[in-house]
Amino acid sequence: MAMVDTASAEPHAPPDQPRPPAPPLQRPPNPGVPEQPHPAAATLIGSVQRAMRLLESVAEHAYGAPAKQLARETGLALPTAYHLLRTLVHEGYLRRDKGLFFLGEAAERLGSSGAAQKRRSTVADTLAQWRDSIGVPVYYARYREGEIEIMCVSDTPGNPAVEEWADFRETAHAHAIGQCLLSQLDEDTRRDHLGRYPAQSITPYTVRDNHALLRRLERMRRMDPVIERQEYALGTVCAAIPITVGTTAATMAISLPAHHADRLLPAARELQNEVGRLLGSLAISISI
Repeated sequence: MAMVDTASAEPHAPPDQPRPPAPPLQRPPNPGVPEQPHPAAATLIGSVQRAMRLLESVAEHAYGAPAKQLARETGLALPTAYHLLRTLVHEGYLRRDKGLFFLGEAAERLGSSGAAQKRRSTVADTLAQWRDSIGVPVYYARYREGEIEIMCVSDTPGNPAVEEWADFRETAHAHAIGQCLLSQLDEDTRRDHLGRYPAQSITPYTVRDNHALLRRLERMRRMDPVIERQEYALGTVCAAIPITVGTTAATMAISLPAHHADRLLPAARELQNEVGRLLGSLAISISI
């Protein structure tokens, strides 16, 4: 009986290759074991999330909403919604009136704070634009409740702001910002301020007393820039332009090294033009 040579049937067959390792066994999901939550999700507090959803839902109803409607809109069980609503009322974030829920004072304070932050951001962005276009530090200040308040300063390492080496509030007589704000006040308010913070020399160029300062303020023309040369800080000159919105006395100001004093008035005029162009849109924002 003839034998068949199977090797000769495939004379050019490649040598045997090693088999790749078998893939690891995949365990089928067990419906009885819950999946582990994502690490970030594990840190979230569900009750806080649900309370926030309720606050958002209440905020959408200017005329209030009952608990059942709020539970339905947020997908919460009614007992859970009642519990959270009572807690929010107790903390002042909601108030209840005749079975309807409204935003409370605490929530309204949060809203007003957010609006104020937005206004501050608007002013800061605008000052930064003027700082870059004019090439000088720009300041925004106002007079509120008897005090000078520096609200925003925009400068750069190449054009730094004036260092506050003496309290701005107590030295209004010495710097352009303070003189500009004092010039906008009525006589009684101005004298009250100088009674609390009397004028005194802090550099050889500073006005020496209240009487001399009052004479200077009376000579100032209402819309002219207020110029100050080394009265607050030696080596620095400043200019401030008056801004009055309603009863708010405010000012935008700039500063320059004394050896660039020739640039001060042109730069102040340029800032005044920019403020005048945008004052309508900034009227609300400058009352921050």
